[in-house]
Amino acid sequence: MSRAQRKIDHIQHALNTGQHRLHGLDDISFVHNSLPNLRVDKIDLNTQIGELSLSSPIFINAMTGGGGVETENINRSLAQVARECDLAMAVGSQMAAIKDPVERQSYAVVRQENPTGVVFANLGSEATVEQAQQAVDMIEANGLQVHLNVIQELVMPEGDRDFTGALRRIEQIVKGISVPVIVKEVGFGMNNKVAKQLREVGVNILDIGGYGGTNFSRIENERREKQFSFFNEWGISTAASIAEVCQAEKGLSVIGSGGIQTTVDVAKSVALGASAVAMAGRFLSILVNEGVDHVIQEVNDVHEELRFMMTALGAPSVAALQKTPVVISGQTHHWLTEKGISTAYYAQR
Repeated sequence: MSRAQRKIDHIQHALNTGQHRLHGLDDISFVHNSLPNLRVDKIDLNTQIGELSLSSPIFINAMTGGGGVETENINRSLAQVARECDLAMAVGSQMAAIKDPVERQSYAVVRQENPTGVVFANLGSEATVEQAQQAVDMIEANGLQVHLNVIQELVMPEGDRDFTGALRRIEQIVKGISVPVIVKEVGFGMNNKVAKQLREVGVNILDIGGYGGTNFSRIENERREKQFSFFNEWGISTAASIAEVCQAEKGLSVIGSGGIQTTVDVAKSVALGASAVAMAGRFLSILVNEGVDHVIQEVNDVHEELRFMMTALGAPSVAALQKTPVVISGQTHHWLTEKGISTAYYAQR
């Protein structure tokens, strides 16, 4: 199967497998504030990830590219949403275009549609510094996502089987390109040990990509004759991963992603410590089924609802929302307690 066809298959399988609310965020409860002393029109949604300033804590996460006209059209539409709503946006892995220049347009269309927006390039951890710079130049990117997708590659019939040297390559990329590097897990969560290792080689923005969203094990198993079903339930939930990484490595900018579907999911992710929250599957589903205008309306609705929630909590800014008290229960509480992370800290701040 060609790389381009695989990209198209991934989109279809992602839509078919859907979202199942396994991200752990339902274990998080806000502590109600009866005296918020705040007005809705005073809420500030601006945020910072590393050295990058964003006008919204939500952005469009990496989805696709490299699958010919079909993926070009998806990226064009998503870029239009990003432009109209002033959101940051990441493209899917650009290795397809590096290996086959014919595919460049399926990524370049993002910058063409959104010439002044914040755009993130994307490559896997197998990339060289030269390839990383090519990906950045291809879309005049403001940052580069380096994705970690070990489980996906292992389940993928034609996937990689050698993951040695990834940390060293990431370090070389951080030192070798001029834009910020975001290291992103693709749906199986990130633990505090990995966060520490990445911090030590100069990475200061992590997208934890938790378990509970698009499941690339399930997607790749659909393409296997003999399924590796044991990987379908593998990973650290989005809620547990955000809390674990934020509490272990202070000073990192953490992006929460993995099954984010609602405004409450966004707010809870920030309250656990995320500086931004990335959505992919939810936006893709609305785009494919209802069109660009409906995605724009969804973003506007999320922004309005988030302002109302922040007002109720007495949190005038994203930084304030990161400090609002929450009570953690269920499996997320159990996970964090076993990892030695205080859940009482969140409730008593």
